[in-house]
Amino acid sequence: MFDGPFSASMVKRASDRGLINIQLSHLRGYAEGKHQIVDDTPYGGGKGMVLKVDVMDKAISDAREKSQGKTRVILLTPKGETFNQKKAIEFSSLDCLILVCGHYEGFDERIRKLVDEEISLGNFVLTGGEIPAMAIVDSTARLVPGVLSEESPDIESFMQQNEKGEYLLEYPQYTRPAEYNGLKVPDVLLSGNHQAVEKWRKENSKPKKNV
Repeated sequence: MFDGPFSASMVKRASDRGLINIQLSHLRGYAEGKHQIVDDTPYGGGKGMVLKVDVMDKAISDAREKSQGKTRVILLTPKGETFNQKKAIEFSSLDCLILVCGHYEGFDERIRKLVDEEISLGNFVLTGGEIPAMAIVDSTARLVPGVLSEESPDIESFMQQNEKGEYLLEYPQYTRPAEYNGLKVPDVLLSGNHQAVEKWRKENSKPKKNV
């Protein structure tokens, strides 16, 4: 599942340059027995399978042992704190980020005791935590120094703040042609007046809630 997103575009270039290092761990490698079972039926009955605490404990412990520097273990679950740009900035300052992908039907409740924090992409359910992990890696990696051009992270969407400290959505952008099917580029952007353009951009950069 991770091959496509992690082998293209910005993430791949950052990996090739040694700016980030992504390691994938398959849970079956930490399971015992011939069939390497990583989940089981829940006590008390119910549908579906639940990720086992012993398997997850071994996987997380191994990841912690291999990590260096400031490390945080994140469990990806719908019950977690909603991920946002502030959290991406926070994660980008870490030396190691361990992302534990939850499971559609859930996991043994004791696994929560093995992690430092729980994160969610939003109030909805996915098959597992793999897609949230991809999103977090992408949004965090682009903030690592050197991954993008020097000025890019500071001027892009969600990085500008107003006087209240609110992160702003990037202003609208246009390119050629100046008019298309009756839709025109704002005159101020064609004026050549840089001060007026900057003022227009600030006025059109709106605060984004929950960022």
